[in-house]
Amino acid sequence: METNVKKELNITAYKIRKHAIDAVYNAASGHPGGSLSIAEIMSVLYFYKMNVNVNNPKNPDRDRFVLSKGHCAPALYGTLAEKGFFPKEDIKTFRQADSYLQGHPDMKGVPGVDMSTGSLGQGICAANGMALAAKLNNKDYRVYAIMGDGELEEGQVWEAAMFAAHYKLDNLTAFVDLNYLQIDGDVREVMNPTPVDKKFEAFNWNVITIDAHDVEAIDNAIETAKTVKGKPTVIICLSTKGKGVSFMENNAAWHGSAPNKEQYEQATGELNAKITELGGTI
Repeated sequence: METNVKKELNITAYKIRKHAIDAVYNAASGHPGGSLSIAEIMSVLYFYKMNVNVNNPKNPDRDRFVLSKGHCAPALYGTLAEKGFFPKEDIKTFRQADSYLQGHPDMKGVPGVDMSTGSLGQGICAANGMALAAKLNNKDYRVYAIMGDGELEEGQVWEAAMFAAHYKLDNLTAFVDLNYLQIDGDVREVMNPTPVDKKFEAFNWNVITIDAHDVEAIDNAIETAKTVKGKPTVIICLSTKGKGVSFMENNAAWHGSAPNKEQYEQATGELNAKITELGGTI
């Protein structure tokens, strides 16, 4: 990956984080922790890898993305706004009664959203269906989905894992946001899903483990997944919940809490400083 590309993807990731914080603060509700932890994945997918077009968001040949952990909609909305699917200022209407930006992704109301999600485990199932449809229709688009580590506690995730392997969905790439924290605390204490890599290997998936905040590693993993034939790929992303905001990092309390004015200003200040440090403009 060229240096300038890496720089821009990192800057974009922090801009996505700013949008997510703006959304949750203005709504006085939402899920910042898991939104911040997937920003680099979203940046690489939408600004470097995926075949999507803001002028033709329903193009039947486009790549598909499913945010299976739908409560992290602030990250998806921030990405779509930054990409140009809708005005950035609309982010501040998140979860308002008259806003089209609901608390979870709505494929009927939000340009660029490929699947309505919210109930954990259902998104990866829908992604399976999209990938199988591509196979049946001889289409070459690819399907990407992001799951949370707490989401792995849902039984239908493993039904989907079995399905994807059985139908050899090598056009499906799933990401697991593995920060080890869910709303109730450490996932290993709530309902231990580890070892995540060995479980997916047992279901006959190709498994890659990376640093979730390394854009070059994300890019390489996606490219490797494209070369694998006959089985789906899962990219296990070792992440920091609340990444980029000091008081939110590795703190389960920020799974589903909104910052107050003072906290919002501190968070925004830290993210702005990082964007500037990376060479971006506020």
